[in-house]
Amino acid sequence: MKILDVGCGLRKRDGAVGIDINPRSHADVIHDLDQFPYPFADNEFDEIVCDNILEHLQDIIRVMEELHRISRAGGRVIVIVPFFSHRNAFNDPTHRHFFGTRSFQYFIQGSAFSDYKYSTSQYSLQSFRFDRDIPCGHWFERIISRFANTYPDVYEHRLAHIFPLRTLTFELKVVK
Repeated sequence: MKILDVGCGLRKRDGAVGIDINPRSHADVIHDLDQFPYPFADNEFDEIVCDNILEHLQDIIRVMEELHRISRAGGRVIVIVPFFSHRNAFNDPTHRHFFGTRSFQYFIQGSAFSDYKYSTSQYSLQSFRFDRDIPCGHWFERIISRFANTYPDVYEHRLAHIFPLRTLTFELKVVK
């Protein structure tokens, strides 16, 4: 299985090919992720991980199209992003985008948002989860996370600004 760690920084995943703009990172490939195309062949990767990188990039639609291009059919794209209501989403001046539970619907086959046709790249949503790494968090955060993952629409619409969670993790499957 060939894995790409996009924006790997100093925490490149074991066994993955890392790509990052920072020459002091642990990346195998130094490349500006806002410049297209990425230096990889079509259908090269089985899995792509974007861990807290998409919020820093200029054109999310173009990035998702590029990830689609370099992924094999049926490949996995795992996206971890800050949730829009958490203070960390706004504290970092390099963040350009904020994400909610429906942020990737433009790419999801058959969703209401895919009718807008901003992109021809298609994915199927396998799962999304709030605060995937919360088990070591405060007991109250674990309760809110459990509620948000059970009732995501209620949480996002009614409670997200009162009890903000940190991150969203999406697992997407490449449709070609």
